[in-house]
Amino acid sequence: MRSLTFNFLKLLIRFQFPTVEEINCNQLAQLLLDSAKLPPLLLDARSQTEYAVSHIKTAVRIDPLTDDLAAVAIFQDRPIVVYCAVGYRSAKLAQKLDEAGMKCIYNLSGGIFQWANEGRPIFQNGHQTQLVHPYNAIWGKLLKATYHTQEC
Repeated sequence: MRSLTFNFLKLLIRFQFPTVEEINCNQLAQLLLDSAKLPPLLLDARSQTEYAVSHIKTAVRIDPLTDDLAAVAIFQDRPIVVYCAVGYRSAKLAQKLDEAGMKCIYNLSGGIFQWANEGRPIFQNGHQTQLVHPYNAIWGKLLKATYHTQEC
């Protein structure tokens, strides 16, 4: 049931943000491993509380509601991948970055929940962890129970 719900949610996000380019977890993993290219700038569009529990290695937290995009603009020479819990907040921010004229902006389809559900590495304070903030009790159902923190 989780997979069906997740696929439906991703479809709704694509429908809501049709101009936002997506990248899936496999594609991002390849980008992160490709030493021949500049690594992407990873922007975590979740709350500080969510980010503190865990994030994708090298990700920098950004407030998804910010209008100050100047700090991001200096990274025009490399792809920018934005993610959140499931992809909605990050799609909204990716659209804002695109509208500001930035290039090579991608939304991570399924967000950190999909990344963790696929068993990919997540980090807290530079160390690998197994925990992800579930955002809230409803959205957290999309995250495998083994990755849940007790925080909501």
